[in-house]
Amino acid sequence: MASQPIARSAPPGWFRPEVRHRFRIWSALLAIGAIIITVAIQGYSYYLLPLAARVDSPAHTALRPSGTTGVRLGLVGLFLFLILFLYPIRKRSKRLSRIGKTKNWLDFHILAGIAAPILVTLHTSFKLCGLAGVAYWIMIAVAVSGFIGRYLYSQIPRSISSAELSLKEMQGLAGELSAQLQRQSLFSEQELAPLFRLPSREEVQSMPVFRAFLIMFWLDISRLFLVASLRRRFLSPCSLLFTLGGLLPSSNLELETIITSVRRQSWLSAKMLLLERAHRVFHLWHVVHRPFSYSFAVLITIHVGVVLLLGYY
Repeated sequence: MASQPIARSAPPGWFRPEVRHRFRIWSALLAIGAIIITVAIQGYSYYLLPLAARVDSPAHTALRPSGTTGVRLGLVGLFLFLILFLYPIRKRSKRLSRIGKTKNWLDFHILAGIAAPILVTLHTSFKLCGLAGVAYWIMIAVAVSGFIGRYLYSQIPRSISSAELSLKEMQGLAGELSAQLQRQSLFSEQELAPLFRLPSREEVQSMPVFRAFLIMFWLDISRLFLVASLRRRFLSPCSLLFTLGGLLPSSNLELETIITSVRRQSWLSAKMLLLERAHRVFHLWHVVHRPFSYSFAVLITIHVGVVLLLGYY
């Protein structure tokens, strides 16, 4: 008699990788947030002073870019930029690609991309001139384009493992969601119709790339308010207050189960229609984002090199 394989249950609590990842993310977020808030509170009056009057401030020794606090802020910002560039390096390195999940690396990439510009802004004490000023504004451009890139990344449906779903997989998932919606009795087809009102495939194929991006964004924003209007039909005045007019989930389990299916089906229908355009916009974003990132890396290297060589610290 063949032996039966031993079923392995999911590791409990802390031992689950996603729980440990969330802990690391929140720990890093709290640590960086504490640094930013502390420096902002201590330096609030200093940063409001005109540049010429800062020399006479007791905080000038610490908060100027070459001061004790200023240098430390610059070093933390530099460390976060090194973390930022680890993500694109990982995508090209076979050895690093085996470590962790792509999604987890992306989470730290985003966290560093948000925190680093804030820390560098405090490091500069809002003195944005010369080579450092050029590097600063390129950094801001990289950060803004990073937000756009994260949004475009979300336009391409992926599985839990971050692998991109094939069109056949998306169609299968859409079929399951459609069957769930047909079995529900809270909303009629007419009430759900606005959520599934999309441009035709011919219109999408013929529209410019920039217009396709705007439509992606508009559909995501409008979906938020259309779902809220569905939720409001079943909420009491008190529930409306706690859900911000239906924008947040309610405590009605049956309603929220159906709302989740409706929202996901609407989202998936839009992504299937705009998938090809999303890929093209994402490719164009890479064309713009990479030169900014590389030029910023060169400028920050020059800036750090000049500081070390000339002793401005």
